[in-house]
Amino acid sequence: MSTSPTLQSGHAGPDGRRLGWSLALLALAQLIFSLDLNIVFVALPDIGDDLGFPGQTQQLVVSAYVVFAGGFLLLGGRAADLLGRRRIFVLALTVYAVSSLAGGLAGSPAVIIAARAVQGIGGALLLPSTLSLINTLFEEGPKRNRALAVWGGAGASGLTVGALLGGILTESFGWPAVFFVNVPLAGLVALAALAVIPRDEARTAGRRFDLPGALTVTAGATLLVFALVEGPENGWTAPEVIGSFVAAVVFLIAFAVIESRSRDPLMPFRLFRNRSLSVGITVTFLYMATFGTLPYFLTVLLQSVHGFSALQTGLAFLVPSVAIATGTQLGERLTTRLGTRPTLLAGFLVGAVGTALLAWGFDADATYLMAVPGLIVSGVGQGIVWTAMWIAASTGVAANEQGIANGMASTTLNIGNAIGLAVLTAIADAGTGGKTGQALKAATADGEFLVVLLTAVGMVVGLLITLGLPSKKAQAASAAVEDPVLTVR
Repeated sequence: MSTSPTLQSGHAGPDGRRLGWSLALLALAQLIFSLDLNIVFVALPDIGDDLGFPGQTQQLVVSAYVVFAGGFLLLGGRAADLLGRRRIFVLALTVYAVSSLAGGLAGSPAVIIAARAVQGIGGALLLPSTLSLINTLFEEGPKRNRALAVWGGAGASGLTVGALLGGILTESFGWPAVFFVNVPLAGLVALAALAVIPRDEARTAGRRFDLPGALTVTAGATLLVFALVEGPENGWTAPEVIGSFVAAVVFLIAFAVIESRSRDPLMPFRLFRNRSLSVGITVTFLYMATFGTLPYFLTVLLQSVHGFSALQTGLAFLVPSVAIATGTQLGERLTTRLGTRPTLLAGFLVGAVGTALLAWGFDADATYLMAVPGLIVSGVGQGIVWTAMWIAASTGVAANEQGIANGMASTTLNIGNAIGLAVLTAIADAGTGGKTGQALKAATADGEFLVVLLTAVGMVVGLLITLGLPSKKAQAASAAVEDPVLTVR
């Protein structure tokens, strides 16, 4: 089988030490990305008090990031392919640093929301460029699997570090500190990347950016995520929600038409013929609609039902985060030994059992210790799936299309989280109307008990979808035959 020159040069070009430093920087970038997902949550009440945010609009600080990150992921992935992975990686970190500085200096709600929106665009450039660098610097197989496990472990650590650091910084230095902390971190990683990560190869002659496709898919995805995020807050029949859904459908249909007629499309539809990629991006959707929603409901349980402080909540997340990080490493070992399909099957099975066990800790009278066994087992399953699903999404994809493939997987990841939270939050809140005090706490815990069981059912669905992946033997047989997607061009 012949492979793309980038895959081979990525493996043979940089020496082992340089590859190790490159992986360290890419893992640190993922740590920054995942840290920022949680660090702002604990500071929201202080931000609202200081800047005059009414309680019901504080969520815009989170929503602005989620909406723009979700809308620009495909664009970010293709930009990495066409403009250079290292170049986009450094640009993303620079955007992160500048927007974080603006957020920390914000003196009004409008400025901090705008800063978070720009930060979301930085995240949309960062995630697919980081993944595509890993998938081209490390050859497909055990070395790439190991690199993705290190990257995934850093992301899992960031979830805990974000919650802990957010609580410590907010209590010690005030809410601006949760933004300022990103400035030196992102800036140093960007500068180090210029020295350590190999230079981008020359652009392929004749390639173009497909601006109409980029504009329509970015507009469609952004409006879709906006509608999914705002629906639970403003009501699904609100004019802006319905209008956003309709406009999103129009833009996405236009995108499909443009791509079908383009000679150099932003997202080549032939990529869907790669079964590993197709199943991989479906699994990322289910992963965030199930595993990915659990931290939100656990936070509500601990703070709203059990009265934990922000710092106590961060400490409580140590247990699942260590379990997830352990699972990411186990996922790499299982994938290398058994293949992607058995690993994903095992991860979803362990996750479903652990999540069903976790549900019994979602009771108004339950203690945190009652949830610990479920948090551990579910977390290990979550980590296994996390590593294996990214391996699946990168398998059999040419080096010059790793960016768009990772952009596709990252987009379904984001949309899966938005849809999962929208649906499950509505179910969880259905029985809380008109209740206060202890009755409200009991109703909240009961609703969350139900949705945690539903996420376990969703994991079983993920297990069934995983059966569509080719077996390790079938992948090996396919690799023995020359594949036009992987042929040197």
